[in-house]
Amino acid sequence: MIPQDPYILLSFVNTKLRDEYGSLEELCAALDADEAALRKTLAALNRAYDAERNRFV
Repeated sequence: MIPQDPYILLSFVNTKLRDEYGSLEELCAALDADEAALRKTLAALNRAYDAERNRFV
């Protein structure tokens, strides 16, 4: 289950990216998550996905 709170979501996603998935696309496919919605939610926290670092910064 993906957290709904944006701050918890940020931590959850970055942890999953660090420990389990090589890209945001892999994470979204594995968790059946909407990548655009996830990016939008985290953009509200002024966070953007950095593919080179494989995390939201």
